[in-house]
Amino acid sequence: MDEQMKELVAIGAAAAANCHPCMDHHLTKCDELGISRAEIIEAVKVGLIVNHGAERAIRKKARELLGESMDAAA
Repeated sequence: MDEQMKELVAIGAAAAANCHPCMDHHLTKCDELGISRAEIIEAVKVGLIVNHGAERAIRKKARELLGESMDAAA
């Protein structure tokens, strides 16, 4: 895997992890490597899709454990 692909994976993972400092760091690295904004945006979109899936899964698990009243708190 080349350095550009590693940075695209890293910025997508940063988006999935909700890590603001990581996003800043990896965006700088992407810029240094000359990665296009279009490629960066696609990688971030994939990370956000992963994040959304994880959020939905944990909400479902919380409802299973705590009941539907958990939704009222969110």
